[in-house]
Amino acid sequence: MLKFLDHLEEWLIAFLMGAATLIIFAAVMHRYASGVSFLYEFSRLFNFGWAQELCIYMFVWMAKFGAAYGVRTGIHVGVDVVINRLAPAMRGKFIVFGLLSGALFTGTIATLGAHFVWENGAHYSIFTLLGIAGPDLYEGPTTPDLEWPTWIVYSAIPLGSALMCFRFLQVCVAFLRTGELPHHDHGHVDGIEKDEKGQVTDVNWFEMENDLHPKDPSHNGDKREGN
Repeated sequence: MLKFLDHLEEWLIAFLMGAATLIIFAAVMHRYASGVSFLYEFSRLFNFGWAQELCIYMFVWMAKFGAAYGVRTGIHVGVDVVINRLAPAMRGKFIVFGLLSGALFTGTIATLGAHFVWENGAHYSIFTLLGIAGPDLYEGPTTPDLEWPTWIVYSAIPLGSALMCFRFLQVCVAFLRTGELPHHDHGHVDGIEKDEKGQVTDVNWFEMENDLHPKDPSHNGDKREGN
C-alpha cells in the first residue's frame, strides 16, 4: 500500500495535466473549426462549452495534490536561517515541531473539509446510491456547465489535505530515524551540469552523437566514436 502511495501524486498530476492538455487542445481546434465553412456542420455536432470549467477544476486538484508532492520531496520553500544556526539537538526538536504542526494544520483542514463536503451534498449522493436517502436530505448545488455535484470538486480539499498530513508525518518519522529531510536544490536548472572541477557546463540534451544517439552528459568534449 505504501509503495502505491509513494507515487500517487505523480500519477494523479500527470494524468490530470495530460487530460487537461488534450481537452484544451480539442476545445481550441473545435473553436477554429466552427469558423471554417466546410467544417461547420461537423463541428456543430460537438459541444465543448464545459471544457474551460473542467480544466479549472482539474488544475485545482493538481494544486492540492502538488502541495502534498512538495512536502514529500522538499520542494516547498522554508525560512530556516535561524533553525540552521541552532545546535543539532535543538535544531532537530524545532524541525519535528514544525513537521507535526504542519500535520496538525493539514489534518484540521482535511477534517473540516470532509465535513463541508459531506454536508454539501456528498451524503445525499452516497445515501441515494445505497437506496437509503430520505426526502429531507439536502441534494447540494451543481456546477454551472458540467452540472456536476459541487462536492465532487470540493473533495480536493479534504483528500489533498489528508495526503499532505500523511506526508508530514511520513517525513517526520523518516527524520527521526535518519536525521535527514527531503531536499530539493532550488538553484538547479535541468540542462546545466557541473564537471569534475565544479565548473558549470551547458548540456545540450538534443545534441546527437554520430548523428544517431542523444548526447551522453558524461561524454567529455566534442569527441565522436570512431574519430
